[in-house]
Amino acid sequence: MSTQPPQLLETDIVICGGGPAGINAALAAGRSGAKTLLIERYGFLGGMSTIALVYPWMTFHTESGKQVIAGIAQEIIDRMQAEGASPGHVRDTVGFVNTITPYDPEVYKILVFDMLREAGVTVLLHSFVDDVTVDGDQIASLSITTKSGRITIRAKQFIDASGDADLAHLSGAPCLQGRDGDKLTQPMTMKFRMRGVDLGRVKQYMIDHPDEFYKKTPVDELPHLPLSGVLGFYKHWKAANLPINRDQILFFTGPGEDEVLVNTTRVQGLDGTNVADLTEAEVLGRKQVRMVADFMIRQLPGFERASLSSVGTQIGIRESRRIDGQYVLQAEDVISGRRFDDCIARSGYPIDIHDPSGKGVTAAWVQGDGAYDIPYRCLLPKQITNLLVAGRCISTSHEALATTRLTPSCMATGQAAGTAAGLAVKHHCQPGDMAVCELQSELRKGGALLSSEETVKQRQA
Repeated sequence: MSTQPPQLLETDIVICGGGPAGINAALAAGRSGAKTLLIERYGFLGGMSTIALVYPWMTFHTESGKQVIAGIAQEIIDRMQAEGASPGHVRDTVGFVNTITPYDPEVYKILVFDMLREAGVTVLLHSFVDDVTVDGDQIASLSITTKSGRITIRAKQFIDASGDADLAHLSGAPCLQGRDGDKLTQPMTMKFRMRGVDLGRVKQYMIDHPDEFYKKTPVDELPHLPLSGVLGFYKHWKAANLPINRDQILFFTGPGEDEVLVNTTRVQGLDGTNVADLTEAEVLGRKQVRMVADFMIRQLPGFERASLSSVGTQIGIRESRRIDGQYVLQAEDVISGRRFDDCIARSGYPIDIHDPSGKGVTAAWVQGDGAYDIPYRCLLPKQITNLLVAGRCISTSHEALATTRLTPSCMATGQAAGTAAGLAVKHHCQPGDMAVCELQSELRKGGALLSSEETVKQRQA
């Protein structure tokens, strides 16, 4: 029989948020030998990947196909593949990026729990952080509300992987939100799955009507590629004239053979950190799901026998609060493929801004070798010295967030934050005071790729 947790817990490292960034941070911290606690408000792990059905993961590679994200993220993919829960990295038949990574979210939920236990990490689900005590420039403790009542947690190091910079905000660290000027954020999307889709018919329609799909769709290769994603059906969408501020249908295939994940609804002008706005977004998102699913069944070839099979537990949030950190990553850094001496992760995903108020998507691809660096300073907030940030709420501009928010990038910054926290505990110092070269060395030992010369093959050798 399990026992109630004490009302005061003490640990080395506490991580808020059990999404991909928080999971990878906890794995890295636990493997360092530090006593680690992961807090998650839902009854399962996975964050937006499981709560909001964000699928597939994109991307681990550059536009040319070179892998730039590995480490713990790749280890998870390898273990998912071993269980038949992911095909690994496959070509993106939308054509927006080189590869995407489908996965079974139900297997992911269990697999990462097993991995966390292997790493000695303690997990508390159904736990919501609602208060932070600050002593000078350090977090002294935080409080969580649970079914067992309120619990106070003291730790040496804290990691905010909440996605919304909740811990940073509560601690008083400076935060930013939205684009310059009107502060509007990228829209929210309620994602949903459909079963009974004839994907062979969908593919043939794409081959026969290439002008109705995204200009970068590899139509000539479709006969020889498994269909992984579709962006278009422009004619059908325009004719439907649904009250959704978007100009096309986007969906990805799998994990079932007759299954798709639809990423088309769009809820704009609401704040994901405001409870009234978030409530309205949930209602609007679910109404849009019904509209879009009904339209697809009535109008799209291949969907004649399809049905709505599942909807996200909550609406998906692309952008909310982010920290104003020691360095704010800029769009120019991303597009130019800028290198930083304190690089702790790289990414090859382009800038991908879903318009906060209009219909379109603004995209800009990374130049040079196709990847840019994420500096360690983007994980370090101002004013609070024993706090690290990982995932969607690291320090970036509104435009740069449109690439760092993607799951593989969040996984990579999570591993970096967890590794840094572990080193801080080991050396009895604060994260901003450690030698970055030692952090980079530990990340490389953990499989991270931090330079254009490093490859997965070299890592495995």
